[in-house]
Amino acid sequence: MTIALDRPTQKTKSAQIREQLGYPIIDTDVHTQEFEPAVLDYLEQVAGSAIVERFKEHLPGASRFKWYKQTWEERFAYRTNRPNWWGRPTKNTLNLATISLPKLLHERLQQSGTDFAVVYPNLATMAPNIGNEEMRRAVCRALNIYHADIFRPYADRLTPIAAIPMHTPQEAIEELEYAVKVLGLKTIQIPGYVRRPIPAFEKYGKEVTNEVVWIDNFGIDSEYDYDPFWAKCVELKVVPTTHASSQGWTTQRSVTNAQYNHINHFAFAAEALCKSLFFGGVTRRFPTLKFAFMEGGAAWGASLYADILWHWETRNKEHLLKNNNPAILDREALKELYIRYGGELVRDRLDGLGDGLGFHSQHFAPLDPGELDEFADAGIEKPEDVRDRFLNHFYFGTESDDTRVAQAFNRAALPFGERVKAFLGSDSGHWDVPDITTVTANAYALVEGEIITEDDLRYFLSIHPLELYTSLNRDFFKGTAIEQQAEEYLASVDR
Repeated sequence: MTIALDRPTQKTKSAQIREQLGYPIIDTDVHTQEFEPAVLDYLEQVAGSAIVERFKEHLPGASRFKWYKQTWEERFAYRTNRPNWWGRPTKNTLNLATISLPKLLHERLQQSGTDFAVVYPNLATMAPNIGNEEMRRAVCRALNIYHADIFRPYADRLTPIAAIPMHTPQEAIEELEYAVKVLGLKTIQIPGYVRRPIPAFEKYGKEVTNEVVWIDNFGIDSEYDYDPFWAKCVELKVVPTTHASSQGWTTQRSVTNAQYNHINHFAFAAEALCKSLFFGGVTRRFPTLKFAFMEGGAAWGASLYADILWHWETRNKEHLLKNNNPAILDREALKELYIRYGGELVRDRLDGLGDGLGFHSQHFAPLDPGELDEFADAGIEKPEDVRDRFLNHFYFGTESDDTRVAQAFNRAALPFGERVKAFLGSDSGHWDVPDITTVTANAYALVEGEIITEDDLRYFLSIHPLELYTSLNRDFFKGTAIEQQAEEYLASVDR
């Protein structure tokens, strides 16, 4: 059977809209699929045949397939979350092939209205989560070499992420330096978290410690100091991005319903990392470093931004000491009110006064002034600090047809009337984009439906990704198809 390549005699609707808009469109999240036999060749060169055989038995993400091997009794006994099976668009063979063949993707990219794309290969997004250190580091290294090689001829429009393992800062730094200095890669993906065993439960054996874990998000309460890694990102001029899943976490662990597990799973994982970086003071200590969270949309970012600010306004140290400190309670006045209004219900039982209200001293450890300010590490002393530590650092990848992006651009409802930095991350190559050529048309439909404005669309498709990727590396787009437009953008910012 011969498949005719889709070379339309006239431009696609997306390409026509791109021409009409007149500015470069950057897609920050195009998914591709590795050709596994070639990956295994690279892995053998990196780590030898024994690692290859083990890898074939335990592919990254393979644990999700255990659901299919279990009986229903086992699934419920282990609370094994049901995985989805519909990850790829299979109806259109050409679109499916496009995501696995760089030459074909490069050829068809402009049909989607896109000028330049950041590529997130499938195995590369999973590799940093491999538990075994030898396997994790070997697979990340092999995949990074593989992707650097196969995408190098198409660097004018495509750039792949480097997979960076984060179980320790040292392994992260070593792979980052290799990816940037040796391979010449300029975008990276870190995992959103590392699952670490809780020490108190290790005595119960491996089966328990595999399940009883805590989530280390590299910021607040982390097992390691990741500042050396963040500093290395700044030194090497790369922006950390993440594409993390929370499927299998306690709130996304339905045994029977994959849709239940899938909804918001990217957003939940991204929010955990975002909060950790903020409250851990990473955005305070590294004022030039920005982060991007892919595929979870921007609605959660808008909500978290407003929620952090609200928490600071109502729970900052001075407010709590003035309004919520048990030590300032007038107990005699409280007792008098109970006597006056409590009646028979409280008569002769006022020795228990305050138990239900939580004011007896046995409910609280002495308040240590050094522990009262939970915003101290983030460096928050006024509302504007929340804005600066959040809006200046966090970017939110959003699919082209996600109407919830309106929340990121609803300046009337957002603190200080400023946009949350949503940008296009189409998720092309996955189930929800069956036709890559519709990406820009879908985004423009947000304007046609009066969900966002033309100006918002420009920030969504062009300004925010330009801002993010040139924030540390002004030469990021040098040698690409949009080099001139990027230079014009930087000149406008410099004025």
